[in-house]
Formats: sequence, structure tokens, C-alpha cells
Amino acid sequence: MIESLLVVNRGEIARRIIRTAKRLGVRAVAVHSEADAGLPFVTEADQAVCVGPANPAQSYRNVEAVLAAAKSAGVQAIHPGYGFLSENADFAQAVAASGLLWVGPGPDAITAMGDKINARNLMATAGVPVAPGTTEPAADLAAAVNAAAEIGYPVMVKAAAGGGGMGMGIANDETALRTEYDKVRAFAERMFGDGSVLIERYFPRVRHVEVQILGLADGRVVALGERECSVQRRNQKLVEESPSPAVTPELRSRFLAAAVRAGEAVGYRNAGTVECLLDPGTGEFFFLEMNTRLQVEHPVTELVYGVDLVEEQLRVAAGLPPTFDPDALTPRGHAIELRVNAEDPKRFLPGPGAITTWTEPTGEGVRVDSGYVAGNTVTPFYDSLMAKLIVSGADRAEAISRARAAVAQFQLAGPKNNLPFFAELLDNPEFLSGDYDTGIVSRMR
Repeated sequence: MIESLLVVNRGEIARRIIRTAKRLGVRAVAVHSEADAGLPFVTEADQAVCVGPANPAQSYRNVEAVLAAAKSAGVQAIHPGYGFLSENADFAQAVAASGLLWVGPGPDAITAMGDKINARNLMATAGVPVAPGTTEPAADLAAAVNAAAEIGYPVMVKAAAGGGGMGMGIANDETALRTEYDKVRAFAERMFGDGSVLIERYFPRVRHVEVQILGLADGRVVALGERECSVQRRNQKLVEESPSPAVTPELRSRFLAAAVRAGEAVGYRNAGTVECLLDPGTGEFFFLEMNTRLQVEHPVTELVYGVDLVEEQLRVAAGLPPTFDPDALTPRGHAIELRVNAEDPKRFLPGPGAITTWTEPTGEGVRVDSGYVAGNTVTPFYDSLMAKLIVSGADRAEAISRARAAVAQFQLAGPKNNLPFFAELLDNPEFLSGDYDTGIVSRMR
């Protein structure tokens, strides 16, 4: 096993990676910005190195500073968590060139899946279903208009280099397309340094279902079930559950087989997620994107399959076999994750601030992956995620019952937070039925 690890992230995911590292006897070194010096992940690491000021570009995304920290700390490997440098192929290559192990997929896989159009084309070639859309960037507005006319309205206008729900627009007609194309292109150039735009069919009623894959050290790719991610605001996830209440055994078999083909098509190693859109009316699903990293929502898979995905990531990076039998993966029970954010529970606008009260719920089937404690401050420099409240039960009904109790027990004061929204959701008839889609939050508001 790896003996020392640099965790290039912050908050709950850094703390979560450090927890597994310590359990395995791996020396965990954290990097942090000046703004995060007082957070739990910094004090819980065996060693911590400040890599710059609050601005992520000068700290968590500062490749030179991060590699210098790895060298000074004498680590063997780097785990990027999610976000920041996790899907940066150049960084992954620089880590390898420095003689360190990269806990993630290879640079080639990151590059192949990082461009939405290239990824769609690769998946189509591999036999993975893809939604109708462009096979190359819409070079200008005229090309976008022609593509939309061929695909049929409504269409989704997407940044080819985007991710995390950013860089998207919906057009129901040509007038809207002209507005959205310019808007998405400008946003993509500003945020991703790449203004390439793709046009694909938009499904007004759709579910967002993804499959957790793991590329093993021996070259095999295995799938650890699916996750339902349809409770979203602004195309960003708020709640995830596994298994999906919309997926039948027959559909699950097709989902998992397609996800494995997707991983095999790029020689995938380590943890990744194949995200798809599911048409609840027809049972058809289409490839959306592949996230070449550990997902925020990985805990629901861990609880249903009884694995520690961070440990499996470290084992793959070290060339070791998994702790489980790949031919005997069996899901048990049901798990739900609620993303506790520092945001207004009505409009979901960020609401950072000092935490005056923080008491986490406990009990059977309750897990909290948190990045903060009372006395910390949620700053405006980073994502608003404060904690993930994850519950599990023998079935969906028990998981929902435990989630209700856990939300009521979670005492949080200071920053605005979305716990009231979760209390509302867990009593919402549409959510309780399991027959919901990505429009559920807008219908609640």
C-alpha cells in the first residue's frame, strides 16, 4: 500500500480522504489556503502545508505550489479529490513526471472525456447510447441554428469543456437559441478557456442516473450500481440515492453494461462515473458525460455495496487488487445523500457566514461527511457545500424515515442552510413515490 499521500483538496472531501488514509496507516498531508487554515481537515492531517491565499488559482489550483508541497513533504502519491485539479490532465501528467503516483485515471482518459463532443463520439463508437446532437463544435451561430433544425427543438446548448452543471442553456426555438448560444459561448471562454459549444436534444422530462465504475489494476472495469441524481437546482445536484427507484433489474443490467463499455473504450483505471439521461416514459437512456474522478455522491454507493471507494482508489494506484470480489458485487439496502449547503433554502443563493452552532445527527444508518465544526467560517471563496448527510436502511422507506429524523436532529446556525428544503422534500408526495424527474425542485418552488 501507498505509505504517504498528499490530499489536494479542502473541506469534507479532504477530511474524508484523510480518514481512510489514517485507517490504512497512510501518512496524510493536507494542502490548504490561508483562508482554510482553521478547518478540521488541516488539523486532522499528519502534516499540513499552506499553498497560497484564498483565491483557488493561487492555492488549490496552483500546480507549482502543490508539487513543491509534495516534494517538501516527501509523499509518494497525490489524491486530488473532486473539483480543482482532479480532472486536469496536465496536472496528472506533471504528477507522474515528478515520480509520484496519481490517484485517478490516466491523463489520456481525462483528456478523452474532458471534451463533451469527443466523449460523445467515443461513446457512440463503443456502442454506448448517445442523445441526438452535434459530432463537432458548432463553429458559429449559423452552424448552431442548422444543427438545432436537424436535431429538433427543444435543444440544450452546452459548453464542450464544461461540467458540474455549468455552461448550459435551453432553447425552445431559434430566437432562444441565438441568445443562449452567445451566452454559453461567452461563459465557456471565461470559465474554461474554451468557447466550443455543442448542441444536443433536450428532454423536458428526464431523470439523471449515473453509474459508478472502477477500473482495476489488472485492466478490468467493473460497475458498482447506479445512483439517482434528479433532485437538482440550476442543473446541480442536491440529493442522490442508490439504487434508483426508476431502474428495473433489466434496465440496470443495460445501464451497467453500457458503463463498463464506456470505461473500457478509454482504458479506464481508478474511480469514475458514467452519467446518463433516462427517459422515464420509454426507458431509453443516453450518455451525458464521464466524470474522471471521485464523485461528491460516492458515499451512497459505499453504503449500498459495503466498499470504501477511497481505499479502492489507493489500491488501484498502487497496483493492488480490490478488497472485494469483482464477480460477486451485491447491493444491499438503500442509501440517500443530502448535500447540506450554505445557501438560502428557497432561492438557493449562497449564504456564507460564521458557524455558531453545529451538532451533527447520529443513530443507526446515519453518516455525516462534514467539512466544518462550530466556530469555523464558511467563506465566499469556495463551493457552498458544508456537509453531506448520508442515511441508509433496509429499503427506501426506511432510508427516508431515517433521513427525516436526521434532518430534524441536525443543529446548524450561522450561515444560511438548506436543511429546511430537505425537510420539505422528504414529505413531498412526488419524491416519496419515487416517480420524479429533474424538474421536481422547480415544481416545489
